[in-house]
Amino acid sequence: MEQLELYIPKLEDLWFFQKMTSDPETMAYNAGWDVDYDGYHRDTGCVDYPDEVLPSCYETMVGHEPERFYAYIKRSSDGAWIGDVNFHYTPEKDWWDMGIVIYAPFRGKGYAVPALKLMLDHAFRICGVTRIHNDFEVARNEIAAWETHRKAGFQELGEEDGFLQMMITREAYFNRGK
Repeated sequence: MEQLELYIPKLEDLWFFQKMTSDPETMAYNAGWDVDYDGYHRDTGCVDYPDEVLPSCYETMVGHEPERFYAYIKRSSDGAWIGDVNFHYTPEKDWWDMGIVIYAPFRGKGYAVPALKLMLDHAFRICGVTRIHNDFEVARNEIAAWETHRKAGFQELGEEDGFLQMMITREAYFNRGK
């Protein structure tokens, strides 16, 4: 497997973020949601981020660790950006919710689990995060996403309101494989 690393984008690098969020194949997982955002396209799941909103997006996403983290997934061999990862603190639940997107041309090539593990390592070792959560709509039958999370060490918490809840704690992360 090729080596991956996390890359904190600069403002001028957000063209890749725009490229991913406007790509119907990449954003297909997002289609059909009821989202209150003017640039959201319910039929494709794509989200428009015009150039003029990028500075405020950047300010929101980058430089707020440990409450919020955003990075590209970078292939070490050639510097290609293959997706992104993020997490943010959810105070009402006292956990960090996370996200991972692999740009469609790079899906199915074995990048998701290593990328997720990189993000978890950063969250637990560098940021001191205590637990990371993600959920998946059961009706969408997102088997690949569930398996990716399981392989990275997430445990199922059960189903709530039609969503499969998954979590990994800092303690479980450091005790895996013992």
